[in-house]
Amino acid sequence: MFAIWNRFPLWQKVLAGFVLGILAGVVLGDKAQYLKPLGDGFIRLIKMLVVPLVFFAIISSITAMGSGDNLKRLGLKTIGLFLLTALIASVLGMAVGSLFDWDFGKQLVPSDYTPKTIPAVSQVFLDFLPTNPVQAMAEGNILQIIVFAALVGIAINVVGEKAEPVRKFAVAGSEVMFQITRFVMQLTPFGVLGLMAWVVGAYGLAALLPLAKFVAAIYIACLIHIIVVYGGLVKLAGFSPLRFFKAVFPAQMVAFTTASSYGTLPMSTKVVTENLHVSPKYTSFVLPLGATINMDGCGGIYPAISAIFIAHIYNQPLELVHYVLIGLTATLASVGTAGVPGTAMVMLTVTLNAVGLPLEGIAFIAAIDRILDMMRTATNVTGDMMVALVVGNSEQQVDLTQTQALPANALPNS
Repeated sequence: MFAIWNRFPLWQKVLAGFVLGILAGVVLGDKAQYLKPLGDGFIRLIKMLVVPLVFFAIISSITAMGSGDNLKRLGLKTIGLFLLTALIASVLGMAVGSLFDWDFGKQLVPSDYTPKTIPAVSQVFLDFLPTNPVQAMAEGNILQIIVFAALVGIAINVVGEKAEPVRKFAVAGSEVMFQITRFVMQLTPFGVLGLMAWVVGAYGLAALLPLAKFVAAIYIACLIHIIVVYGGLVKLAGFSPLRFFKAVFPAQMVAFTTASSYGTLPMSTKVVTENLHVSPKYTSFVLPLGATINMDGCGGIYPAISAIFIAHIYNQPLELVHYVLIGLTATLASVGTAGVPGTAMVMLTVTLNAVGLPLEGIAFIAAIDRILDMMRTATNVTGDMMVALVVGNSEQQVDLTQTQALPANALPNS
C-alpha cells in the first residue's frame, strides 16, 4: 500500500487530498468536523517550522549574498517587482468590481460588527522594530523577526572572520530546518484533506449562493492576476508559464487550503529550490520577504472589490476620486498585510475609511472570509514564487540546466 502511495509525486497526493476533502465535506456535512484535527495538526507542525526557518534562512541568505551592491541590487529588484504587481492587482480589482452588477434590489441592513482598531501610520512603522527579539519569536511576529535576522546577517558580514562561527551556526540551522520541513511536507495531503472537509462541511456549498457574485469576482480577479500578470512576467523573463505553474502547483494547493502565506513557506521553499532550481540563498531571502510584503490578493484585489461591493450595499455612489483612493490604499495595504489567515479583513478597514464607507459593511463578507482568503493566499504565494524565478534569473540565481520551468525557446511544444 505504502509502496503504491510513494510512487505518486507530492502534487498528485495533495490534489487527491483536496478532492477527497471536498467529497468528505459534502457527504459528511457537520460530521466532517471530526476530520478537522488532521488539518489542525498539520497547521501546528507548519507553525512550529516558520519562526526558526525564517530566522536562520534570512541570516544565512544575507551572509551568503555578501554586503554591498549585490545585496542592495537584489533587494531593490525584489521589492520593486512586489510593488509593481501590487499596483496592478489594485487596478485589476477595481476593474473587475466595476464590471459586476451589484443590484441588491434594496438597501441592506448590516448585522452588528466591531472592527479591530487600526494603528496610526507611525505606529505601523514602529511595529517593524522589535523591543525584544525573543518575545517577537515567541509571539510569531514574523516582520520583527525578519528585521532582527537581517540586522544579524548584515552585522556578520561587517564583522567578518570573527563572526564566522555565528555564520556557520546559522547555515547549519537553516539546513536542519529544511530537513525537518521535508519531513512535515510528506503529511501535506492528509492536512489538506482535513482542512477541506471541515471548510465544506462547515459552510456547505449552498451557503455561498447569496454572495456568489462577490466570491466569483474575487476568484476571477485572482485567476486573471495569476494567469495574465504572473504568467506574463514569467513569459517576459523567457520561461514557459505552463511549466512554471506545473512546478509551483503543490505550493498553490497548500496556500489555498491553509490560507496562510507564512504557513506555506516550507512548501513554497521546497518547490522554488527543487522544481524551479532557484538558489537556496536567494529563495530564503525572497520568500519570507514576500510572505510579509507581497499581498496582491489580500491587500490589492480584495479591498478594491470589497469597497465597491460594500458601496453598493449602502447605495453610496463612488466617484473618480474614490477609485483613486481605493487604488492607493489597496496598494499600500498589500505591502502591510501580514501573511496569516484573517488579517486582510483588518486591512480592508483602511480602504473603507479612506473612501468614507461604513465599516459595518464588513459584516456581510466576514462570514465567508475563509473561502475568500484561500484564493487570496494562493495568489500571494504564486506571486512570491514568480518573483523568486524572475528576479533570481536576472541575477544568475537560477540553474537553467536543471529547472522544470525551462526557457520557452527550449520548449517548442509548450
